[in-house]
Amino acid sequence: MDSPAQSYILLRFESRRGGKGEAMAAILRATTSPSHPLPRRGQNNSICLCPANAGAANLHRMPKKATPATIQPAAAAAGKYWLLKTEPGEWSWSDQARAPGGVAPWDGVRNRQAINSLRAMRHGDRCLFYHSGSGAASRRVVGVVEVAREWYEGEGADGGGGAVDVRAVGEFQRPVALGDIKKAAGEVEGMREFALLRQPRLSVMPVPAKVWDWIFEIGGGFVQDGLVEDEC
Repeated sequence: MDSPAQSYILLRFESRRGGKGEAMAAILRATTSPSHPLPRRGQNNSICLCPANAGAANLHRMPKKATPATIQPAAAAAGKYWLLKTEPGEWSWSDQARAPGGVAPWDGVRNRQAINSLRAMRHGDRCLFYHSGSGAASRRVVGVVEVAREWYEGEGADGGGGAVDVRAVGEFQRPVALGDIKKAAGEVEGMREFALLRQPRLSVMPVPAKVWDWIFEIGGGFVQDGLVEDEC
């Protein structure tokens, strides 16, 4: 008995040349039937060659094992970099990661300089998530969040009059202690001017690019959870 006819569809992909987006599309068919269902698009405009008559069982997403994220130098990435301080007893990395979608407001900031930093943040900017505390062992950078919503006022913001929303990106493989950051003050460009060392009571501050790169390297990158891939 002949096997059922199948159609194969090569999904669209996009490329950028000279700063202008160019859409390229190609359809590859090998069939004995004139009927072709609509193509299925893979994640991130990736190419996915799948039987066009695949059943519903092929449409679900399979979890992908979390792996350390590739370290991206700040100089090569868009946006600015910041540091957010929090008492782990009030709001910890675990609290942030457990929030719906990993997103929560960063509010309650009252220092004018810190508020100005929050106002200057733009969507997609990344921030070091820093645990402060009374003991030296608790003072350390533990992860990375990104700005999901720029500064807004009201809407229940806690006391500070405004907030930004941040989303958990990943937890460092190795937390970076304040003591290690202090030791690197004479070795890393921009570290001596880093507000974490010059203004230790400031809760929100910019991070120099070279300092960001160094902390990211010492932290061993971070694990990004929730990655998924399509199954063809």
